[in-house]
Amino acid sequence: MKKRYLSAFIALILSFGGQGGKLWGQVGVTLSEVVEMARNQSISARQAATTKETKYWEYRTFLSNYKPQLTLNGNLPAFSRSFIEVRQPDGTIQFQPVRNNNSSLNLSLSQSIAATGGSIYATSQLQRFDDFDRKNTLYNGTPFAVGYMQPLLRFNSFKWDKKIEPLKFNESQQAYVESLEQISLQASGLFFDLLLAQVNLQIAETNLTNTDAILKVAKEKFELGKTSRNEILQLQLELLKTQKAVGVSKRDLEIASLNMKSFIGLQNEGKLVLNTPRPPIAMVLSTEKAIAEAFANRADAIGFSRRKLEAERAVSKAKGDNGLNATLTATMGFSNRGQTVPELYRKPQDQQTVQLQLDIPILDWGRSKSRTKTAEAQRQLTQYAVEQDQQNFRQEIYTQVSLFEMLRDQLALTVEADSIASEKYKIAQERYVLGNLSITDLSIAFTEKDQAKRDYIYALRDYWGAYYKLRQLTLYDFETNSKLK
Repeated sequence: MKKRYLSAFIALILSFGGQGGKLWGQVGVTLSEVVEMARNQSISARQAATTKETKYWEYRTFLSNYKPQLTLNGNLPAFSRSFIEVRQPDGTIQFQPVRNNNSSLNLSLSQSIAATGGSIYATSQLQRFDDFDRKNTLYNGTPFAVGYMQPLLRFNSFKWDKKIEPLKFNESQQAYVESLEQISLQASGLFFDLLLAQVNLQIAETNLTNTDAILKVAKEKFELGKTSRNEILQLQLELLKTQKAVGVSKRDLEIASLNMKSFIGLQNEGKLVLNTPRPPIAMVLSTEKAIAEAFANRADAIGFSRRKLEAERAVSKAKGDNGLNATLTATMGFSNRGQTVPELYRKPQDQQTVQLQLDIPILDWGRSKSRTKTAEAQRQLTQYAVEQDQQNFRQEIYTQVSLFEMLRDQLALTVEADSIASEKYKIAQERYVLGNLSITDLSIAFTEKDQAKRDYIYALRDYWGAYYKLRQLTLYDFETNSKLK
């Protein structure tokens, strides 16, 4: 009779082993493939790429401010028909009809000078006046003139923008890399959500098969008087639980699959089968190395310098706007007038203009001083905030490195626990079939085996989550010892 039990038990074990080979050995999608798909085709990746492109064109706009600007403007035509007020010699007023065209064109080339905040320019102007009532046409123009405009004792935005805008551009480039690593982290989480759902379904289906097989063995033993009715009822209850677990696991699997497909932009409607990932190759981690790479690569690290410069710029602007403001403009060239256009270029007359525009605050009731003091206080506050953020920055890296190393050790322990729990369950099955173990002890081994398998997947999830988080915080690949781009 024991041979019959052992035959049933062997069939049960083969069933379990066959399920295990099918569940854990089939070829499917890997974690790295899911991450790569998310980085290349997800909506989040496209949003990050669009943001990067926007920042690029904003930077190109900034660079264009320091290039020569060639512009053409004018009024073509400038026709007017109206009545104007004309004072007569006797002091009376008459309104005379006027019909004229006063068109003009102006071609100018200008270049900003960042060091001084001024600009140098060259211009050529042409004006035509047509008096239709008197049938008269006149031309006025400046064949060529050069000039220079220089603000004096004023805030120089060009100088500060030249310091800050390149930092903002570099910050946006690194922010893009961080966005991709954030996508990798999210994809990793969704991968393990789906993997856990698959594992739960696999466990539920295997448990259903095994429970059904054990119930058959128990019924044979019950017919021979070797087990109690209570054990049969307990196994029947366990069978119902496993059937319910299969239904719940299928629902969770469908939800997890849809969530991951939606995030990574996968249009395939087929079933996804995931491979259980393995830990990366052994990596040598150094907290000092991680902190150094983070300061060298992260957008936040660039932002520390940018925020300080912006605070300095605010102080400079407050001082420049509160004192004596003056603008010096000087122009030298040629001008002429005539009945035709060629006459403008025959013996043009010299033209010179010099203008100094002043704006001097006399009484402002302390407004200028208050603005300057406010900007200085804000600068000090920014320095304190940056110092605190730098400390938090270092602490976050240090904590993540420590967490990663701890999770790596925990993963090794869960692998061993999973192996022990599986072996213990197999032994419990054999002992129960042979009548050396109660149904309660078999249920305990049953539960421990399932929990150990889930704990292993959770440990893998925590490990890989910490791995991708460390990449995001440092923008450095510790496997290949290279910066992320």
